[in-house]
Amino acid sequence: MSGLSTHVLDTANGVPGAGITIKLYRVEADQLHLLVSTVTNSDGRTDALLLTSDELRIGQYQLQFDTADYFRSRGAPVPETAFLDDIVIRFGINNTEEHYHVPLLVSPFSYSTYRGS
Repeated sequence: MSGLSTHVLDTANGVPGAGITIKLYRVEADQLHLLVSTVTNSDGRTDALLLTSDELRIGQYQLQFDTADYFRSRGAPVPETAFLDDIVIRFGINNTEEHYHVPLLVSPFSYSTYRGS
C-alpha cells in the first residue's frame, strides 16, 4: 500500500517524540502549499497517513517539525534562538505505487533522517 508516513524519535531522551507539530507542504515552483498540519501521538507517530495512496502525487514535498517547542516543553535548556528550531526536510516522490516513510531522529543539537519502510 502506498502513501506517506513519518515518526519522530527523541534520541536525547530515548523516547518517542510525542506532541510535536508537523506540517506537510507540496513544493511547486518554489511555492509552499500546506497539505496537512498534525501533531504526533504518544508513540511519536501521526494517527493517520500524511498522504493516502489516493493523495500521493509525483513531486517535491517538505516536512516541517516544530522541535524547539517540544524540547522546551520537556525542560531542555533551549534558548530563545534555538540551534534547531523548525527542522525542514525536503524530499521527492517519484513513484506513487510505493510507500514513503520519512522518520526524524532528533535531539536539541542534531538530527538525522532516512527513507524508511
